[in-house]
Amino acid sequence: MAVSAAHELKKICLREPVRTVAVAESMTGGRVQAAITAVSGASGFFLGGLTAYTLDQKVRHLGVKRAPAAKVNAVSSDVAAQMARGAVRLFAADVAVATTGYAEPSPEHGVDEPFAYWAIARRVTARRWHTVTGRVVCPGMKRNDAQQCVTDAVIAELVAYLRSV
Repeated sequence: MAVSAAHELKKICLREPVRTVAVAESMTGGRVQAAITAVSGASGFFLGGLTAYTLDQKVRHLGVKRAPAAKVNAVSSDVAAQMARGAVRLFAADVAVATTGYAEPSPEHGVDEPFAYWAIARRVTARRWHTVTGRVVCPGMKRNDAQQCVTDAVIAELVAYLRSV
């Protein structure tokens, strides 16, 4: 599904005015970027992405605020939003999408089933952002299936978002 949604993403992004996209991933481990770049012509709108799997890398490359992120193991809608805004800045993109979550249960963090937060960010002015966030829950799924489930959902959300702006 992600590749067909990515085809739709291409159509939307390449309409005038062309919109550029960047990605910041954690839980999906590069799958969102892979789905986008699987589409011929993605170089016309996709600027790049970063898989920041640790808090240190989220802080260093995406500007995530360390102390609040550490309290939630870097998994929250706020962390996803910070990652998305960081990707917009890092790649000078019009819009960015981000994912952070758990690809499998993590009893030590009170996580019974895989889930992820996602965020889409777009700079409105130098100091104002439009950011939307959401959560995808993947009950009973194994690691790879959960990562693909979140990838599919996030690309569909990005397509819907770009249709609305």
